[in-house]
Order: sequence, then C-alpha cells, then structure tokens
Amino acid sequence: MFVSYLILTLLCFQTAVLARPGGESIGCDDYLGSDKVIDKCGICGGDNTACKVVSGVFKHTLTNLGYHKIVEIPEGATKINITEMSKSNNYLALRSRSGRSIINGNWAIDRPGRYEGGGTMFTYKRPNEISSTAGESFLADGPTNEVLDVYMIHQQPNPGIHYEYIIPGDNVISPQLLAHRRPGEPLNGQLGMPEGTNHEDEDLHREADTLTGQSAGTFPVIQPGRFPSHQPENQVPAVQPSRQNREHNWKQIGKTECTTTCGKGSQYPVFHCVNRITHEEVSESYCDSSTKPIPEEEACNLFPCPAFWDIGEWSECSKTCGLGMQHRQILCRQMYANRTLTVQQYRCQHLEKPETTSTCQLKICSEWQIRTEWTSCSVPCGVGQRTRDVKCVSNLGDIVDDEECNMKLRPNDIENCDMGPCAKSWFLTEWSDRCSAECGDGVRTRSVVCMTNHISSLPLEGCGNNRPSETTPCDNGPCAGKVEWFAGGWTQCSTECGSGTQQREVICVRKTEGNFDVLNPYECSYLEKPPSQQSCYLKLCGSKWFHTEWSTCSKSCEGGFRVREVRCLSDDMTASTQCDPQLKPEEKEPCNTQDCIPEIDENCKDKYYNCNVVVQARLCVYTYYKTACCASCTRVANRQSGFLGRR
Repeated sequence: MFVSYLILTLLCFQTAVLARPGGESIGCDDYLGSDKVIDKCGICGGDNTACKVVSGVFKHTLTNLGYHKIVEIPEGATKINITEMSKSNNYLALRSRSGRSIINGNWAIDRPGRYEGGGTMFTYKRPNEISSTAGESFLADGPTNEVLDVYMIHQQPNPGIHYEYIIPGDNVISPQLLAHRRPGEPLNGQLGMPEGTNHEDEDLHREADTLTGQSAGTFPVIQPGRFPSHQPENQVPAVQPSRQNREHNWKQIGKTECTTTCGKGSQYPVFHCVNRITHEEVSESYCDSSTKPIPEEEACNLFPCPAFWDIGEWSECSKTCGLGMQHRQILCRQMYANRTLTVQQYRCQHLEKPETTSTCQLKICSEWQIRTEWTSCSVPCGVGQRTRDVKCVSNLGDIVDDEECNMKLRPNDIENCDMGPCAKSWFLTEWSDRCSAECGDGVRTRSVVCMTNHISSLPLEGCGNNRPSETTPCDNGPCAGKVEWFAGGWTQCSTECGSGTQQREVICVRKTEGNFDVLNPYECSYLEKPPSQQSCYLKLCGSKWFHTEWSTCSKSCEGGFRVREVRCLSDDMTASTQCDPQLKPEEKEPCNTQDCIPEIDENCKDKYYNCNVVVQARLCVYTYYKTACCASCTRVANRQSGFLGRR
C-alpha cells in the first residue's frame, strides 16, 4: 500500500537535503533555511489533507471467462497502482471511457512496457512466468485527463487485485503547477514579484517565457504593490539582480540529441549565458540562475520504426517428465510515440520468424515394474481372478505415485482365470398347466436341461444318465365315440410357448341313421388310422425359471433345510435376466421339522450313583466311564449333537 508514497517521499527527501553554500537547506518554497516539504498530495508545506487516497482489493469470485470490470479510475487521479496479489493465468486490461483500448484490448495480450493513455504514461509489468510468483501491475504518476476503466481477463480463480490512487480535494494546488514553477513565480497568489522589479527585468522574464514555449498567461503574475513587501523573519528576501547580470541573458544555442532514432522521440533545448550585445558565450555565473528557462520537451524523429518480432517467454513444459512441448507468443510489433503496437505480420516479412514451439524435457519419466508373479486363482473351479503387484518406479529406483508413470502403458495387475467346470446338474421347469387332451388320456410337459454350475457351492453330483421325465400322464374324463375311424378336433397345445404336443381322439365307429355306434378298434384295423398326437409350437417362450432337484435335508429331525439352484434361461438355454422376479421358485426350504426321538437302549444304564461327577469331569471320552455311566454319557452326547445341529 505504501508503494504509491515512495516516489513522493524520495522527492521530499531530496528537496530537504539540498543546501546552499552556507550549509542551510532550501525548502520546497525556494526559501533558504525553510523546512517545508511536499506532502503526499504534492503540496509544498501541505498537511496531507488536500487529497484523498482511494485503495481497496477486488476479491469477487468470477465464473464466466472474459473481461470483467475491476475499478474505475477518475479524472485527475495520481500515483495509480493496480497490482495482482499473486501470479495467475489472468491478465489486467486498461480501456478509456470512450472505448479506446490502452493495454491488452480485443483479446490481444501486449508485451510489458510503457503505454500512453488518459493523459499519462502507464508502466505495464508482467514478472517472469516461471521464476516469479508476483502478479501483473499497472503503475502511473498521473494525473489522468479522463475516466479510465481497469478490467481483468478472467481465465482462472481470481487471486485478488489491489488498487490504489490519489484524487485531489477542493482548493487543491495542481501538482503540475508545482513541477513547472520557476523560483520567483507566483503560486495561486502566494508569492509576488519582488518590489523594485523594473521593465528590464520584466523583459527578461518575457524572453525566458518565449524560449520555453510558455505564454505569460500560464501562471498568474502579481503586479508590484498588490501585496506588502514584508517577509517572514525565517526567510531570505529575493536578491536583486546586479548590473552585471542585466548585461547578459540566457540564449538557446541548440538542442540535445533525440532520445530515439525513430518512432517519435524527445529532445530538449540547450540554454547558455551570452552577452546581450555581442552574443558571445560567457560563464553561467554572469546570468541570473533564477531566470534560466526550464527546457521543454520537444518531439523528434516522428517517422515510425521498422517492425520487429516481439518474442514472448516460453510456457511451462507440457509434461512433467519425458519429451514435452512448450510454446511462446510471437507478435509483429512496431514502435511509435513511446508505444509499442501490434501490426500485421507481413510488416515483419523481411525478418526470419522465430519458432513458436519447441521440445522440452524436465526429467526422465518413471516406468512400470512388475514386482511379483501371478497369485493362485481365487476359486478351485469355474472362473475366478488372480493378481500381481505392479508399481511405478522412478529412474532412481524409488517407488512413486502411479501418476508419475504413463497410465496407458500400465500392465494389468488383475485378470480372470478359468479352473475348469464345476459340478453339473439337471435344471427343470415347472409342469405345464394344460393337459394335451380335452378328454380322455393326455400328457403334461416340462423342459429338462443339464448345465454346468460355475458359481454354486451346493453338494450336487453330475447329471448322469438319470434324466428326469419331460412328460407326465393326465386324464380329463371319457370322450363320446362314432362309427369308423373318427378323428376329433385337436386339443390346445400343451404349452403356451415353445415346443408342445396336441392330442385328438381317434375311434372306430359305425354310423347309423342319426347315430354313431362305437366299435372295438380292431373293427377298423384294416383302415389307416389317423394320428392322434402331433407337435405344436405357438411362440417363443422368452426367459423362464429353471431349477435343480432338492438336495438332501441337512438334518433328519428337529428342523433342517434343503436347497436347490434356480436359474433364469432364455429359449436358447443361455443365462438371462428377463424372468419375472415374483415368479422365481424358492431356492431354500425347511425339512424334517419333527422332533428327534432318541432310541432307548435297555442295556444302557448307570452303574454308579455319582455318574454326574464323571460327566462334569468330562471323562465320558474314555471307554470305561462311557460303559460304567452309559445313560449319563449318552444324554450329554445327544444334547451336544442337538446344539451343534441347531447352529
């Protein structure tokens, strides 16, 4: 925050230490022995109340990319300091209220340097992109002659922008007036011409004004007699010029060398003391130093400089290890009026364009290493998994984070393993609901398939040759007959979907007037008998539930359980997930829930009255005690087996 006061403090210090030959210092009011200094507002002898310091920090969180306004710099502002609080990928930008871009406008990033705008010169600083952590900044002495707007080109989170400037208050003396005032000139009516000034002295002042390019009206002139001639005791009265000084005056004899060879530089007139009559140069001691004109800056070499390639700094390497790429910005620039402008690239075609990209390598990349062999498969049969240890190792042999290695080249550390088929089982559907015949004998059907089980741990044996039956008989009652072979209508298909059978009644009948008499089949044996059964297929069944036979009950009494495996299979007998979960058959059910009835052995009796001691001492494991205390030991054994069974 104190940066803006540094220049003023140094100026005040320099003014305070300037001394006359007598050893006394001269104040900012040009009086020998005065202790007045310029305050932060630029006022000689001021008390820092004639101006206001405006400062703050812009910390708003921004979401959209692009230009965002930070602060407005009013007209007349001085000691302007706009500084990014830390390094970021954002950029500062400056634009006049009329819309004219001064720095970093129209999405073009300018190089650090000095840029003219708002009536003052701005210094744009951007520290080194790699070695520095400081942010960008705009600095200007001012004062500004128009309102300026400061923007931030937002590309990443805002680190904070510190802004500071000084604005004048009411009845403030212009700092420009202080900077250009010559000793003896009035300041807002505070200092008048010394009494006794004759017309010849006025001519000297007028001539000096003419040489410096200033009109007599630039500063107000106080006529003699307007103010009393009394001066404070601690100030030295102005010294009257001697007759010798009146015979000599200051004359411009030339100009300094132009500061630039092209693109609008500056130069200053050179004044020497000469004899008013002969115009010969003499020592400066012959002329009054207080009347020496202040050299005014003049423009020179206004023609533009040749265009050149402005080379930006290399970006950070695209990879932290191994071969990467880095980029830099190359702009065709041209200087004019102390400002560097970006121009079309064809203006730099006489120069070889530098490379915009280059390879880079910060260090050698780490690599993947397989540290162990594959482990055993996770299952004894079927499909399981096995693993191995894979680590990222640096070029020094240290284990580092996986991000240090190329993840696309990482060897697998887990894979499937097939240990061969597990047990096989018969899988069955439920019996069909319909009988194949509407009357008489028919059949109901079901599907049967033998499948390999890769995941079940049920104690099932192989499928073997005992294939379960796919049909079962059914009878819907007797049918009426007729003469000769008579074929009735086909029944409905035995299944609603998939392959099934249809039945029809074929009988031998004799036809009479209005009636049919049923005969024994052998009566029609010489005739070809129509088929009484045929296959049928209505539509694809889609997925259906299949299940194995129930396993053996886990207990013979006091409640055990039995299990079976249930699978959802499609028409081609492959696994499916399309079955209705609500229709899924049970996979586990209780069995043998009756109480256990111990067998009573008449020969098993206790031979001693204290067999309970044998049980407590756990001596039933010995043959002698098991026989001598048979009843007690048997009861304990039955209780223990029942407890383990309930577990």
